[in-house]
Amino acid sequence: MHVTPALPPHDTRERSAPFRFAALGCLVLAAACGPADGGGSATAGTAAVDVVASVPAWAQEAVWYQIFVERFRNGDPTNDPSQDDLEGAWPHVRYAGWEPTPWGWDWYAQEPWAAESGDDFWLTVQKRRYGGDLAGVMEQLDYLADLGITAIYFNPINDAPSLHKYDARNYRHVDRNFGPDPVGDVAIMAAEDPADPTTWEWTSADSLFLSVVEAAHARGIRVILDYSWNHTGVEFWAWKDVLENGADSRFADWYEIESFDDPDTPEDEFEYRGWAGVRELPELKKVGRPDGETHGAIEGTLHPEVRDHVFAVTRRWLDPDGDGDPSDGIDGFRLDVAEMVPLGFWREYRAFVRSINPDAYLVGEVWWQEWPERMYDPAPWLQGDVFDAVMNYRWYRPVRSLFAQAGQNLTVTQAVDTLARAEQGFGVDHVRAQMNLTASHDSPRFATSIENPFRYKFQVNPRENAGYDIGAPSTATKRIQRLILVQQATWVGAPHVWNGDEMGMWGADDPDVRKPLLWDDRTFETERAAPPGRTRTPDPVAADDGLRESYRAALGLRHAWSDLWVYGDTHVLVEDDLNRVLVYERVANPTAASRGTSGEGVDANRRTPPDRTRSDSRAIVAFNLGDAPVDVTIPGTGTWRLVFTARDGVAAEDAPVFEADPESGIAVRLPPMRGWVLMPVASTASSGGDR
Repeated sequence: MHVTPALPPHDTRERSAPFRFAALGCLVLAAACGPADGGGSATAGTAAVDVVASVPAWAQEAVWYQIFVERFRNGDPTNDPSQDDLEGAWPHVRYAGWEPTPWGWDWYAQEPWAAESGDDFWLTVQKRRYGGDLAGVMEQLDYLADLGITAIYFNPINDAPSLHKYDARNYRHVDRNFGPDPVGDVAIMAAEDPADPTTWEWTSADSLFLSVVEAAHARGIRVILDYSWNHTGVEFWAWKDVLENGADSRFADWYEIESFDDPDTPEDEFEYRGWAGVRELPELKKVGRPDGETHGAIEGTLHPEVRDHVFAVTRRWLDPDGDGDPSDGIDGFRLDVAEMVPLGFWREYRAFVRSINPDAYLVGEVWWQEWPERMYDPAPWLQGDVFDAVMNYRWYRPVRSLFAQAGQNLTVTQAVDTLARAEQGFGVDHVRAQMNLTASHDSPRFATSIENPFRYKFQVNPRENAGYDIGAPSTATKRIQRLILVQQATWVGAPHVWNGDEMGMWGADDPDVRKPLLWDDRTFETERAAPPGRTRTPDPVAADDGLRESYRAALGLRHAWSDLWVYGDTHVLVEDDLNRVLVYERVANPTAASRGTSGEGVDANRRTPPDRTRSDSRAIVAFNLGDAPVDVTIPGTGTWRLVFTARDGVAAEDAPVFEADPESGIAVRLPPMRGWVLMPVASTASSGGDR
């Protein structure tokens, strides 16, 4: 008999209007008529094909903000972790005198407990905790709304001992230290049968998270959660049973175990597969894979019992009260190391998710095929049966190379070709939903990646690269950031902000990219300490209000004319490799691929002129990436106004106006290192482009 868990305390509320769903009958969504026990099955999720395949319009229109909760904001110091909460996470050391690190601590300076241990910075920094929590997120939702954010991607918040939470102790609950009552939450978890969803209750952290979801929805902000269905941590309840009972464990078939220990020998023969060889992250069992293949676009699925548990957790967060209305739940998932999990499972998963919330968004991490040279072509995952999008590192690498003369130092033509290739093989709706990111928890911060024009994601830290700049970004770097921001806001794909980049934060690859955020009401020490073996110039630490305003303005530009930037056709007008000038236009497309249901692809090289007769809504985006002014003639007719400039902002009433020559087009002189957005005067009359 199915027992619906008690509702969390916050759930006696009216549904948030922007996310209200009409009831879907069984004729439309067959899977919704199946068992409601959360277990799922191989046949669960038989949603109608169009519901399964469609890409949510909201995800194509989204502006993303990625939150790494432990470093976002400490809103409740009473729930800060102890070393007991960290058991099972690397490094496996208990330090005398350990305590959470003050929020404004000099990053490379070791705390007293760390210095007294004799261990070096790179080890002790992994033991740091700053106490970020969901109360801190709740405090800053208005900040995110004002910035122009419409969707939050949370790094994992499932209960786990590490700071990153990819080493789950359990999937079903929010981390004990992210809510107001860690001790009480642990007691609730201990009283449950983790393998039986009917025994699962709601902890204080769970309820607070659902309140965050409600508050975000009330502000027009969607929420997705990050999960790894590829592996757990060594404190995960099923893994601990395997360690205790060996081959006799009920969960022995849940993991990729290569051999169990033979009690009749002195050796320990227990061997298992950990993600990327990491022993703290034992991999969950896959079945039906081709022999010898462990990742990539391959067939197969998860072990049936693992799959059913994953489905139960998924249902829990998509429809918390189990009433068939998902408006009180999250809006989708970011799926970790997705190429490690077979396609067969992802197809089942998509159908199951859509059977609960037909408008849910699934974005996969599909990254390196051969690091650091070749990224995966995501096309096999973007055919309407797996994901809506992937984390689009394939956008940032050529853009960074062009704008910052980094890595391969691509020419304008080469960059355009690379961007066009990255959009081939899947429908335009998937292209529009791609998560276009400049940085994440797994890469250097945006500013630091520009400051250091080395090969992308290769030795991007001071341990491996003695010449890697760890300091505050230069004025030149910030200028390039602003240029890329304009490109990100005006190109196809959903812009993404890694928390703190808009504040001007800097930091190399992990762990430096995970510094605490620079809130105005917190005090920060000057960064004076350097990594082991390095020296540095001291850098004052504070948020850059000017850069933050640039983010707000660029994201506001995108929202003001979403018919152009989200759904418009794209056509490259000028590619000047010698002077490093790029000009493209966006033309509103009234059909816009039915706003998210078309499988048609995009222009194969971005150079085929769009049909301008379908709309008079157009914009021209022009970049001069060189160090001298350049005279450019841009195809076009009529009168055009400069509505946005990447460097210092232009208000509509002060903006220059350009009259096109009927024969040659629009003649402009582009200042060096500048990005301009031009619109026909008729288009700007009612919408004053700014800033």
